This record gives sequence, structure tokens and C-alpha cells, in this order.
Amino acid sequence: MIQTTIMDSPIGKLLLAQSNIGLTHILFEYEIPNSESIIRKKFPKKIIVRNDKVLSHAVQQINEYFSGKRQSFDLGLDLRMPPFHYKALLAVKGIPYGKTQSYKNIAKSAGNPKAVRAAGSANANNPLPILIPCHRVLSSGGGLGGYGGGLKMKNYLLNLEGAL
Repeated sequence: MIQTTIMDSPIGKLLLAQSNIGLTHILFEYEIPNSESIIRKKFPKKIIVRNDKVLSHAVQQINEYFSGKRQSFDLGLDLRMPPFHYKALLAVKGIPYGKTQSYKNIAKSAGNPKAVRAAGSANANNPLPILIPCHRVLSSGGGLGGYGGGLKMKNYLLNLEGAL
């Protein structure tokens, strides 16, 4: 079973999804209308139900992050992806609050310094933005690069953390 909730945040509504292992997805407001099909791609045989109570701890931690009271998360994660993407996202997860890294550094940390595009692809397909802070990854020249929620949202998150 996959349990979901929708929360309000300063960057819009967020849908959180969790398996019995941990959080599987955080979807931005524009993705919520397609949330069931997005979640079904990873969990085709699971029942999807709304359960605000089960996800209340995750909602609390995310609210603490947005209020400036939390710099890291203590939540279980359920990541299902190709091995290099997994390694790249673990490297992204290790970027400290308020700091940034380049896609090149993420590729190197994931074990393949030449796989910069693959590191970018892992970031682009990050199922848990904010918890795995892909907004902290910048292009090698220091530019913002891309972000699933849009550059305005990436800029907001980096400013929230004092990284810009």
C-alpha cells in the first residue's frame, strides 16, 4: 500500500507518498493531478490511499524546514532507481544545508566523473525533492541549471538556506 497526503507549503501544495519502507515521492502542485500515474510507474500493483495521519511526521519535518527550524531530515526513504542514479542522489543528499555542488562533483562522488549528464538525469528524476536537495546542485559555471519545480522555486529554496 502507498499512502499519500497533500500539504501546503510556501512553494505551493506538495503531495507526499510513502510505502511501508519510507517516503517514495514528493510531487509539486503541478504534478498532483497526475500523481496516481506517476506513483503507479514505480508501484504498479500497490493500492494508493490518502492517510494524513501516517504522514504527519513527514509533514511536520518539511514545515520545520520551511520555517528555518530544520536543516536535515530524519525520515525513511524508499528509492527505486538504476544504481548510478541511486549513487548520484545519495551524493546529492549529502550536500549540507546552505551549500551547493556542481553536477560534475556529483558525478565524481557517485563514482564516474565523466557521467555529468547521467548525474543531471538522476537529479531531474529525483522523486524526493527537498528531502534529497537537488536544488543545491548547480551547473559547473555556477548557474542555477534546471529544476523540476522551475527556477523561481529553486531560487526560493537556495535563498531560504542562505546559499545565494
